Order: sequence, then structure tokens, then C-alpha cells
Amino acid sequence: MTTTLKTKNNMHNPEFSRSPLALAVSSALLLGAFAQPLAAQEQDAEARAEADERITVTATRRPTTVNEIPYNISVLSGSELEERNIVDQVDVMRETPGITVVDRGYRNSGVINNIVIRGMNVDSAGNGDFAVNAVPTVSTYVNDTPLFANFILKDIDAVEILRGPQGTLYGSGSLAGTVRYRLNKPDLYSGYARVEGGLAQAEGSDGFNKNYFALVNQPLSDTMAVRGFLGRIDNAGIVDYANVYALNSSGEPLAQGGDIANGDPIFERVEDADTAEITYGRIGVLWQPNDNFSALFSHHFQDDDIGGRRQVTTGTNWVDGTEQPYDDYENGAVHREPAEREVSATSLELEWDLGFATLSSSTSDYEHEGTSTSDNSGFYAQNNWFAWYYGGSPRPLAIANRFYEDSGFTQELRLVSNGSNEFDWIIGAFYFDQDTASGQDSLMPGFRTWAQASGFDDTLASWGGTLTDQDFLYRDNRSVKELSFYGELTWNINDKLSTTVGLRHFDNDISNDTTIELPIYPGPANVDSDFDDNGTLFKANVSYDVTADMMWYATVSEGYRRGGTSAVPLTGAFAENPEYLSYEPDSVVNIETGIKGSVNRHNYSISLFRMDWEDPQLNIATPNWGFYAAVNGDEARSQGVEVEFKGFLTDSIKYNLGYAYVDAELTKDLVVPSGNQANPSSYVYAEAGEQLPSMAKNTFSAGLNHSMDLDSGFYLVSNVSAYYQSDSRNALGNNPKFDIDLPSFWIANASTTLHADDWKVTLFVKNIFNEEGVTGVLSEGYMGTDPDENFYGNSSKQYISQPRTIGVQFSYNFGW
Repeated sequence: MTTTLKTKNNMHNPEFSRSPLALAVSSALLLGAFAQPLAAQEQDAEARAEADERITVTATRRPTTVNEIPYNISVLSGSELEERNIVDQVDVMRETPGITVVDRGYRNSGVINNIVIRGMNVDSAGNGDFAVNAVPTVSTYVNDTPLFANFILKDIDAVEILRGPQGTLYGSGSLAGTVRYRLNKPDLYSGYARVEGGLAQAEGSDGFNKNYFALVNQPLSDTMAVRGFLGRIDNAGIVDYANVYALNSSGEPLAQGGDIANGDPIFERVEDADTAEITYGRIGVLWQPNDNFSALFSHHFQDDDIGGRRQVTTGTNWVDGTEQPYDDYENGAVHREPAEREVSATSLELEWDLGFATLSSSTSDYEHEGTSTSDNSGFYAQNNWFAWYYGGSPRPLAIANRFYEDSGFTQELRLVSNGSNEFDWIIGAFYFDQDTASGQDSLMPGFRTWAQASGFDDTLASWGGTLTDQDFLYRDNRSVKELSFYGELTWNINDKLSTTVGLRHFDNDISNDTTIELPIYPGPANVDSDFDDNGTLFKANVSYDVTADMMWYATVSEGYRRGGTSAVPLTGAFAENPEYLSYEPDSVVNIETGIKGSVNRHNYSISLFRMDWEDPQLNIATPNWGFYAAVNGDEARSQGVEVEFKGFLTDSIKYNLGYAYVDAELTKDLVVPSGNQANPSSYVYAEAGEQLPSMAKNTFSAGLNHSMDLDSGFYLVSNVSAYYQSDSRNALGNNPKFDIDLPSFWIANASTTLHADDWKVTLFVKNIFNEEGVTGVLSEGYMGTDPDENFYGNSSKQYISQPRTIGVQFSYNFGW
């Protein structure tokens, strides 16, 4: 059975909606659309169009342009990000056809990669609170460091998005594609600084979002320069936690009338709980003693302190004793759900021009860790655990304190031929050493105190239980070591025809150590396991210059994602089916063809693709005890078309259009294990023909940018943009708790910026029509309310887009 999600009514904030600021933005956009540009601007239009076409791209490991790369790549320059007021990954991905994102807000934004390219995803969109077993299908890089950190996007040179498997150059994890964030280097030639400040308010919030940013670039000599920035985001919350338990100094729920044995909970409301306090920064030092050598040292960091979820409950509220719906922007969790994380990356990039080739070395080290608290009361209630296992407290509360740690060291060496030769080549070696840890402490605060007051402690003892507030402990430690060698050879057969072949050989060693305990009902389980695999990936490409301004290309490429171990217990009281102990690598064969080029001041790219996915990895909870695991399916397939256009409609109006049709589905039943070691079995989790989750079949993006000169040296730049995605699925399978249709939505943004010589001021509106944009659901049937279990809150949730946000941003430049 499929459940259709209902869209909530929009709630207007009288403090900001329909305000003079909104009218000012609209007026400025209309002025920019119809005013005539001056002659000087007309003369610059050709130069600006050529500059757009010639954005340097390095994702192929040698500097080139988008139109010269013989496969599907999209690039957003740093100036485009600034023009559109884009500072987070979600907005970047929505500028690119063929990509969808699960928008979880800032809470746990670094735990799971939320990017889906070409529909290559079988996991539930509801994931997000904990680190899953299988690595993402999309690899992400900060310069040359493989890291998913979801940094605030400031001082960016360009974002390069490669669709389709990129295994020969980017290795494991680039099954569906690669996203690379290229940061600005220090400038050797001038000293300058920039300060920024902004103020905004979002629909549903009683407070204001504030942000501050400062950047300095300073040459230290003719051969050395330093560049650094520091920023701060203080966002007021949007979501009200409507009914959280009032707690005593020990963190236990207070009882009405002080009756510990029988008293109901005392509820309180927390307004705008999902605050976000983010501090971020970077420093880079460039040494370039001559034209043939450069060394770039960088350190990048970000600290997040998030007060709660930007996720809302739309199910039933029983707190007042009657069945009623939650209001807009309300969450029904009975415990606050804060999260924190810290991430830092340090790298040293060296480059030598040897004449015949350029030798590059990239060394990086990163650390990424975070903690969060989740209200799991609804999950326990839906499974009847409070009554069956824990005596039926009148104040049921179950929380999960989770953590994750990820540290890694990478070393890459590359030798890339210089110039244009009959044969161009790339050879390289890559080493990766990663250690990860994740864990969970599931607690029932107040359980022990209640059990002693009510007499349930004696009953628990008779069952062989231990009186404690902690009912689950999970620790998982992993290490991964990868060594790979890769290369590509391009034969430029003549001025028009070229062909490329690429190979990558890899060798992975993976180990896992897991501890699982249920302290109330003891029976610890410890599992150690190892997994090794190796193989070779292949790529072949041919391109032909049909004209001086049009290229045709075709590619066959392989993608690969490493396997691993789930290390679930196989013996004892918590034994699971041995099939859960490890999962195999999955792979994809991608076939695509396309054309790209330019006509006058219009650039275009059109591609057709088909991707056949073998052994897709599904992150799943084991059916008996709900341990974190991953299993392999059989086959899936994705096929479709991607179209992009960019250019100038007039001398002053620049546009971009993108559309993708992606048909992604299972082609064979996905069968998962069940039972245990003594009685193993299996069941069909999802059937052949099912649409893969989190991918809309149709996505569309469009934007207009208008520039206009004004008197006295001022000029005005206005932007409007829109993103649309059609219906998508929340998860595979026909379980009504998970199989939910996520409705289509579209989001429109607008901004206008007044520029002077040294300063600029921007008025902006994001999500003008206040679309919810739901991209994931944890349903009421899965973790909702249950009065029969004495649980009157509701832990279900929807992942919504940032509501309508109206603001102003000011920037001032200094030069010396």
C-alpha cells in the first residue's frame, strides 16, 4: 500500500511577509528587467559571455574548459554562487540537472551524504541521524581531499559536478558521480580585505538570522601570500517543539503532583528550537618561487552547534487528551534534539612543471566528529516496548545519544603530460588510510527512579533484568586502507577525433570491531571481521569535433564502491542471520553519449545515459534486533537525458536552463536475509520495477541574471531562479510505514544587488512562495504517538526545505 503525503497550509509571519522589504526586492527586479543598459555595458557583453564559457575546470586533472571536456560535467563559478547568494550544498545541487538532494537542514548535515545523482540510491530518505555502513554513491572532494563535510560555501573558486562513474580518476565511492569544491588560492599580486554582514528572517520564526564574514588576502613577498577568512552564522530557529517533557536537574521527566509511581508528565513548549550557530574559517599560504613550482598549505575548519531539527510533525497530537493535528512548523518530540559537530582538514599541495609533464603531490589529513540526541520514544511506542519490556511507565521516554568520528590521511601523486600532443596521458597513485567510529547509547531517563517507586524493579529482577536507565549500547570501529594506481591515455588521432582509455587498479583492506549490549537484559556480543577486495576499473571515450563549436562524445565507464562488514552478532541471544556479517562491493556500467558546444553567446550540453547497477548496497536494520547493517540487492538500472543551456538573451540578461529526465528502478527483486544462524531465511524487501527512492523523474532549474549601469558609478545586478522536481519515493518496498509518495514541489528565489566601487548591498528572498519541499519522512506508523503505551507525544517527522526567508546582505571591500 502506498501512502500519499498531504501538504500543509502555509503559515504567514506578519512581521516580515508582504513587508516593504519584499516590495523593494520586487521593485528592484522589475527595474532591472525593463531598464535600458548603457553603452559601456553593451561593449562588455561579449567579453562576459566568453568569460562564462572559459571557466577553468581541473576535475579531469588538467586545466581545460567545460566545452572541451568530452563528457557530462557542470560547473558553477564562485562569482555565480555569490550572485545568487548560495552558501550551502543543497542550493548548489538544485542548480544542476539530474541531481536531487535530501534536505535535512543543518542538523547532522555532515553525517550522511545527501546527494543523489542519476537516481543511484536504494536507501530510505528518512536516514540521517546515524552513520550508515555503506559509503555514499557520490564522492565529494574539497580540492583534492576526499571528504564529505558539507562546509559553508564561501570564497569558492568553482564547484565541479561530474555525472556518471568517475572510478578511473576518483576511485571507490564515485559510483554515480563526483562533486569537487575548488577553493580560491592566495593572490600574490595585491592585498585586500572584505567584510560582510547580513540579517534575515524566515517564515515561522520569531527571531532573526545573522551572519558575519571577513576575508583577508596579503602578499608577504613577490613569491608568497596568505589568504584567510572567518565566518559566523547565527540562525534563529523555525520549528517549535510543542510538547517536550519538563525535566529535573538529573534529566528525568517531572511527574504531575510529584507522584513518581503514577503521575503523568509535565509538558512545556520550546519556541524556535532549531537554532544554528556555525563558526567556520580557512587559512591558506601559497609559495611560488618561480613559474615551475608552487606549494599551497591550507587548513579549513567548521564547528556546528544546532539546537534541534528543522523537521516537522504532521501526525496526531494527543497531549491535551484529544486527537488533533500539529500546527505548522511544530515537532512532536518529547525531548529536545540538539547536535554538534567539528570538522577540520589540513592539506599540502605541491606542483612541479617538469617541461614534458606536471608532477603534483596532494597530502591531506582530516578529522570529522559529531554528537546528537534523538527522541526515540515514538519508535519504542510503535513496537510496544514500553509495555512489553519496561513495565509501562506513565512518562515513557527513550532517547538515543549518538556519536560519529572519522579521521583520514590521503596521499596522491600525479604526473600529467603538458601541452597538446598526439598522445596525452595521466598516471597516478593514491593511498587512503581511514579510521571511523560510531556509537549509540539508548537511555530511558527516569526509568530506574520510576521502577523503584512503582515496584517494577522486583518484576524486572524476576525476569533476569538489571535495573538501569540504559537499554542499548553500540560501538562500531572500522579501518579502511586503500592503495590504487590509475592512468588515462588520450590519442588525438587528428584535429577533430580523439579517443581515451583509462584504468584504475585498487586494493582495499577493511576491518571492523563491534560491541553490542542490552544492559537491562544483559547479553553482550562482540564481533570482529575483515574484508579484502581488489579489482580493476575501465573507461573508454571517443570525441569528435563536428564543427569548431560542436563536439560529439560517447563514453563507456565502470564505477565501483567498496564492500565491507556489518559485524552483527551471530551467536547468543541477539544472533542474526550470518548473511548480515559482510556485504559485497557493488558496481555500475555507464554508457552515455552527448553533444555540447556553443552558438553565438549560447552554450549547450545534451546527454543520454544508461547505467546498469550490479549488487546495489542497501543500508538496513536487521529484522530481529534492528542492528545497523548493509546488504546487497541484485540489479537496478537508471537511464535518461540531461540538458543544459547557458548564455545571453540580450547584452544585459544572462540565463541558465537545466532539465533532466531520470528513470531509475529495480530490475530484479531485492531479497534480504532474515531468521538467524540456526534458522536462516529471506524475504522480498522490494520488487522489480519499483522506482528508486529520493530521485524525481523530472527536475528543472532556470535562472535569469540582469545587469544594469546606473548613474554615479553604481550598477545593479538582479537574479531570479526556480527549481522544480516531480514526485519521488521515500523508500523501497510496500511497507506503509516507509513507502510514502513525496509530492512534487518547486522553489523560487530572487535577489537584487546594488554595487558601488567599494561596497554592495543585496536584498533577497529565498523560497518566495514558501513551498515545503518535503524530501524525506519518518512516518507516524514507524515512530509516532501511541496513547495505549502512555506516549502522547509524536516522534514522526518530515524533512522540509528552508521556509521563505527575506533578508539583506552588506559587503565592503578594502584594498591596499
